[in-house]
Amino acid sequence: MAINETLKAISDPVRRDILQMLKGGRKSAGEIAEQFNLTGATVSYHLSKLKSADLIVEEKYKNFIYYDLNTSVFEELLTWIYMLGGNK
Repeated sequence: MAINETLKAISDPVRRDILQMLKGGRKSAGEIAEQFNLTGATVSYHLSKLKSADLIVEEKYKNFIYYDLNTSVFEELLTWIYMLGGNK
């Protein structure tokens, strides 16, 4: 897990909103884009950043791309944060 990339990806409010949307289940790129007042290219950029941080996974089906959360990365991040507390 690349913690720096993960933290950088979730530092952006639009990307956090996308993650929150995906918490409710798989969404197509179009469904995600229609929730924002942004260009399609900008939404695609944010999805790309989330994907490169391994926070989301994509699945192509016919002419659509669907996105879903990759919860294992969140579990790893929480484990790392928890270990920071350690035994003092």
